[in-house]
Amino acid sequence: MSDGMPDQPLQLSLLQGFPASTRTLTGPPLASVRPVARVLIESSLPHLDRPFDYSVPADLHETAQPGVRVKVKFSGQELNGYILERAEESDAGHVLVPLHKVVSPVAVLTPELRELASRVAGRYAGTVSDVLRVAIPPRVVKVEKEIAAEDAVAPAVAVSPPGTEPGAGWADYRNGAAFLRHLSAGGSPRAVLSALQGFGPGGWPRLLAGAVAAVRQSGRGAVVVVPDYRDLDRVQSALEEVLPAGDIARLTADDGQTPRYRSYLRVLNGTAGVAVGTRSAAYAPVRNLGLVACWDDGDDLHVEQRSPYAHSREVLLLRAEQEGAACLLAGHTRSTELQRLVDAGWAMPVEAERTVVRRTVPRVLNTADSFEMERDPLARMARLPGAAWRTAKEGLERGPVLVQVARSGYAPSLACETCREAARCQSCQGPLAVAGASGSSAVPQCRWCSTPAPAWRCSHCNGTRLRRGATGVLRTAEELGRAFPGKAVVTSSGDHVKATVADTGALIVATVGAEPVAAGGYAAALLLDGDSLLRRENLRAGEDAVRRWFNAAALVRPAQEGGVVVITADDTAAVGALLRWDPAGYAQRELALRTELQLPPAVRVASVTGGRAAVAHFTASVTKLLAGEGVELRIAGPAPLLPALSLPAAAPGQAAGTAAARAEDVRTLLFIPYGQAGAVTRLLRAAKAASAAKRTEDPVQLRLDGVDVL
Repeated sequence: MSDGMPDQPLQLSLLQGFPASTRTLTGPPLASVRPVARVLIESSLPHLDRPFDYSVPADLHETAQPGVRVKVKFSGQELNGYILERAEESDAGHVLVPLHKVVSPVAVLTPELRELASRVAGRYAGTVSDVLRVAIPPRVVKVEKEIAAEDAVAPAVAVSPPGTEPGAGWADYRNGAAFLRHLSAGGSPRAVLSALQGFGPGGWPRLLAGAVAAVRQSGRGAVVVVPDYRDLDRVQSALEEVLPAGDIARLTADDGQTPRYRSYLRVLNGTAGVAVGTRSAAYAPVRNLGLVACWDDGDDLHVEQRSPYAHSREVLLLRAEQEGAACLLAGHTRSTELQRLVDAGWAMPVEAERTVVRRTVPRVLNTADSFEMERDPLARMARLPGAAWRTAKEGLERGPVLVQVARSGYAPSLACETCREAARCQSCQGPLAVAGASGSSAVPQCRWCSTPAPAWRCSHCNGTRLRRGATGVLRTAEELGRAFPGKAVVTSSGDHVKATVADTGALIVATVGAEPVAAGGYAAALLLDGDSLLRRENLRAGEDAVRRWFNAAALVRPAQEGGVVVITADDTAAVGALLRWDPAGYAQRELALRTELQLPPAVRVASVTGGRAAVAHFTASVTKLLAGEGVELRIAGPAPLLPALSLPAAAPGQAAGTAAARAEDVRTLLFIPYGQAGAVTRLLRAAKAASAAKRTEDPVQLRLDGVDVL
């Protein structure tokens, strides 16, 4: 039962789990066969991330099977857990505490899921319990009773209904038809798909549905993971066109606990052979798994927001390797992580020929190129240049026009009119903003603490007048409504995101990632604020901007049907990729630069965040462990997380430096070569477990491969 942690913390946790009062020879009669249950306790404490032995009372012998939920006594508390296995004897060295209760006789933790959770925890230096918290939905008693009353026999192999061609659309892609044939024959190919269209019969949901139908014809199951509920609705509809509705299980927390748990049990007992959903669906216990698929892996919604912060793409890659399943990673663009898989030969690219691209995608114009600048010298200064205005006017005669903006709200950032410095709150130094259109009477307020600032004064020049530093979606919609009188203006952003819009002449103003889908495609699209997206202080700013542009442009009709996309950004490599419709070329260029600089994804990165003393102590412990293994890493930091302006002022009689040192959080980065990643993550887990067991330092956050740390 060794878990690779230091012996001292293990002995400590063992004594905590079995207090002296329980080490007696008295107790209920035990099961005659395999009287020992190894239990994984639901705890986020790293030093408790290992099985503990409990005795199985005779009255629980039938229900206390591997995979079921139980309650156990641990260190004077009643905790939840899962039985991992039953054994004939224990090496604990003392009389075991009996299981307290079997919560449910349903074995929700399968051996495959247990193995996957262990791999995910190992990759991200987390705990198995934290992974299972995401993977297994909370129990709903009435759902278990409903499922128990139904026939749990797995259905026959699902095939496409008459008149439906599962592989429709795949023939337009190089290697596409071969990929489907391989799936149908029971093979396990691995592919990276660059999809062209985002709407209509040729849209990406139909492509995913065709791949799932092909693998179902081979008698195997499938898992499909998408970023959000809008994509989920579209994929589910496409799947129901080629598969029986009963063969599809929808898994997302947005539907609530009852539907999610019902779908999980349907997949568990084999009633459904296809699981489709958001992040947690990557763990769905599909029987005889044949295909794992992920759409738009560059979307940060694929990153779990709780420890160990696993990415859906990596979970599916681990699962495909574990179960020998096929893998399909699809998107309108290609992330640098996927490009790395292609370059390594792990996956084959599935792309359309250039002739197909030219007849499928819209025409793309850049208002900053030399031709447009000669026609409109002031285009660089205008937020809506002449070419964009003409495109919108002509497009409104043929259908809806999409306008993509970078920010939500009305005026999401303000600056001093005199010195152009960012306007900040006098209380917490947060950024000031205007929430809505109220003319000159609009009162700015802090976006962090919501404190209004009716009498704001600049701390740099003592000015009192404010100007908009950026224009949000509401202000853009207001301006477009005046520019195109008589035309409807629809907004999609924030808490009011629309999934679809009608195919009528209207202006659809949406923030990046919130673009609705028009069934017949948009007549035109205006991609505003391109330079703002590219200037973000993030390693992935260019990659993310390209992904958002392509996702919006893919919703526009082909050029031969009049579809036009206008982008307002400087002439950069990112803009050039959109003009040429070459996402693979941009990903290849970006990966080459990252490899040269030894930045992710060419290497892995671990971030250690917390108080300065705690981070220093943890980093020193890790460095010592690594030195013992002969491993040397490139380390950057510690560096403060917050700017100096946001630190609280020193208390009276206290040195400013002391207050800042106590208040600020710092971050240290460890850059890990892939060849050493296994050993390093193992040692990181050990150091984290030892630190948690000793409780001598403040806790630190350990995160691997975070997309926002650079």
